[in-house]
Amino acid sequence: MPNLPLSTVLSLSNAQIVIEIAATVAFAMSGLLEAARKRLDAIGVVMVAGLTAFGGGTLRDVLLDRRPFFWVEHSNWLWLLLAVCACAMAFLRAQHFAPTERAMQWPDALGLGLFTATGTQIALDASMPAIVAVVMGMMTAAFGGVLRDIVCNEIPRAFSDHQPYAICAFVGAWVIVVSEALQAPDWLVLTLGAGTTVLLRMLAIRTGWKLPGWRA
Repeated sequence: MPNLPLSTVLSLSNAQIVIEIAATVAFAMSGLLEAARKRLDAIGVVMVAGLTAFGGGTLRDVLLDRRPFFWVEHSNWLWLLLAVCACAMAFLRAQHFAPTERAMQWPDALGLGLFTATGTQIALDASMPAIVAVVMGMMTAAFGGVLRDIVCNEIPRAFSDHQPYAICAFVGAWVIVVSEALQAPDWLVLTLGAGTTVLLRMLAIRTGWKLPGWRA
């Protein structure tokens, strides 16, 4: 970390924590909504929400041989997950699904950007090649949703709805790799990578961009 004023470092750290919390809640809620649609019981709801929120980061830690896993090291995330699931099961009803899902798109986009940035940076810090770091960043951000859909017996949405999602993380991860190679300050690398991913995802949501589908 460069020699920044303490107030700036603290504000960056606080902003990252806030976005991580919003992203984790958004990812957990997307899993929770899918589990509710499938009429799973309370255990199933918690498991699917946890897979969505923590699946990508856990896969990254397994592949990079990092111990303890990030949710083991920071066990407060588990309490947050349980609290979100308990509140949702107590107050969320079927008529709330659609507006809740729309509201989650924006914190989900922020989470996509931040988890892409942190996943890529962790891989670079482990001296992984650039392409491996990019794939790690993309998996950290997107694989939780893939696990959610597989467990709920659906074709993963990231592969089938044609709206850019993982590809936004792919581009943002390359921004981080290039910024790191140019020896930009750590805070700027994180901001540029996460910002690029978030911007692309928000543009995709706003404009309805679609990736081309396979033509048989």
